[in-house]
Amino acid sequence: MITTVLVANRGEIACRIFRTCRTLGIRTVAVHSDPDENALHARVADAAVRLPGATPAETYLRGEALVAAALAAGADAVHPGYGFLSENAGFARAVQDAGLTWIGPPPEAIEAMASKTRAKRLLGIEPMKPVKEVTEADLPVLVKAAAGGGGRGMRVVRRLADLDAELAAARAEAASAFGDGEVFTEPYVERGRHVEVQILADTHGTVWTLGTRDCSLQRRHQKVIEEAPAPGLTEELTRELRTVAERAARAVGYTGAGTVEFLVAGARAHFLEMNTRLQVEHPVTEAVYGVDLVAEQIRVAEGHALAAGPPPARGHAVEARLYAEDPARGWAPRTGRLHRLAVPGTVRLDTGYADGDDIGVHYDPLLAKAVAHAPTRAEAIRALAGALERAVIHGPVTNRDLLVRSLRHEEFVSGRMDTGFYGRHLAALTRPEPDPHAPLAAALADACGRSRFGGWRNLPSQPQTKRYAMADGEHEVRYRHTRTGPEADGVRVVRTAPGLVVLETDGVRRSYEVARYGDRVYVNATALTALPRFPDPAPRHAPGSLLAPMPGTVVRVAEGLTEGTPVRAGQPLLWLEAMKMEHEITAPATGTLTDLRAAPGQQVTVGSLLAVVRDA
Repeated sequence: MITTVLVANRGEIACRIFRTCRTLGIRTVAVHSDPDENALHARVADAAVRLPGATPAETYLRGEALVAAALAAGADAVHPGYGFLSENAGFARAVQDAGLTWIGPPPEAIEAMASKTRAKRLLGIEPMKPVKEVTEADLPVLVKAAAGGGGRGMRVVRRLADLDAELAAARAEAASAFGDGEVFTEPYVERGRHVEVQILADTHGTVWTLGTRDCSLQRRHQKVIEEAPAPGLTEELTRELRTVAERAARAVGYTGAGTVEFLVAGARAHFLEMNTRLQVEHPVTEAVYGVDLVAEQIRVAEGHALAAGPPPARGHAVEARLYAEDPARGWAPRTGRLHRLAVPGTVRLDTGYADGDDIGVHYDPLLAKAVAHAPTRAEAIRALAGALERAVIHGPVTNRDLLVRSLRHEEFVSGRMDTGFYGRHLAALTRPEPDPHAPLAAALADACGRSRFGGWRNLPSQPQTKRYAMADGEHEVRYRHTRTGPEADGVRVVRTAPGLVVLETDGVRRSYEVARYGDRVYVNATALTALPRFPDPAPRHAPGSLLAPMPGTVVRVAEGLTEGTPVRAGQPLLWLEAMKMEHEITAPATGTLTDLRAAPGQQVTVGSLLAVVRDA
């Protein structure tokens, strides 16, 4: 029997595994990098071990240090989570060689399936020609990392001239994320659906196929919304997918939890890969089948047999990934203090953060996964959209609005979505639509709070003015204080308190919950920044200044780029790595590069001056 589990991971998945271990009465051990010393996963475990590492990104990729941590903490088993070394056969062997139980598939199965190219050949599918032989006729192609997943190391190439640059970017990103820079190409299907099958196998020859999942809503090849079962598939196609998934598992002697992924176009399914680990989106399958996949992984690792077949599926589940990222800044990851995170209702929330935690620059910007389960797909979608809309998220900018609007989009609601969904609809789905009364509510709540300390001392007729910045620009609000309370044009002020304002317009009364942290104000789901009454007329940077949109590390500068080099608008100048993803920084205008401050290896913060381009 397993008594103590070390989770060789961090954040949300480590916390999720710990939760099951506590239910089973198993002690837990966390590992952490220096930036993660006070992270939630390190706080909630029974014990925590610091991992040495040259950089924070490399820390969780050092297998020998993870094994040493398990032995030092007295663990008798290791769970890899997902990402990092979860699909590294060498790490799995090292765990077993140390006399520890590996909660995952056999190293041989990982080895057979960890490379997408080898996995295809194992199932009789020949990958596309070598990248050096790709021609114009093959386009568009998808460049993919041979190892790992999560959208890292993936690029769509539509022009042959872009192939070399995209290959280099994909290799660099894959090497950083997985320690393996191998990439390959395959045809890119424009209107396909990403469908996968969850498998669970024991050491006694039983293989469960736990239905299907649809993960077609992806941005930059990273899944955003997932659901189970995949809607609209015929019974025949579903049987085919489950048959291929079971065949893949049996072909490599697979045990534990895994996922077989397909690209579905019409009535045809194309095998993509087999992930030899737990998937990020596993909660939707857990909800539909009423199983705890982590508990089943542990039972399988202990040698227990599965039942002859899985439990029956019930209802529908939908998951949305909440990321700290800013659509107004090209979806750049955001960092900062997460003051509060709460989702109402019966929605399941898997997160690696607690109120008051800081979101750093070194790792994935995933804040949480929200999962709704209901008897029907329509009910699950409605429940999740409503819960996210009402969620309290006080911290960095997130993709919450994108999630809510995506869930309510007619194409998704009707089940007609595909992997090109965001390519067609992203601009419309991210158009700022803040509440027009949010600035007034913020101003009244602030004034009410100040009145407790001697506010409201102006003459009744003197108007008060306050300025706020929102996603759609700056707003100025005016209100007056009278003997019966504050007044504003076009609105009846029903109630004011430091944390709650009630306004009535056209006979309809609405409540606004207000919270303030320094200059940052949150009014229901709208975020505002309080501005000084009189703006600073002096510009902070020279015209044409290119500022870092996020904190990160400069990984490379475009070849041949020096001061005096002519550049064109949109030309890639340099690349930042933040939260394990590369972000391209382009010239803001056509002109001449007059100042280049960025250099490879340099750490930058938000707003750091990278370069200056003088207009032509």
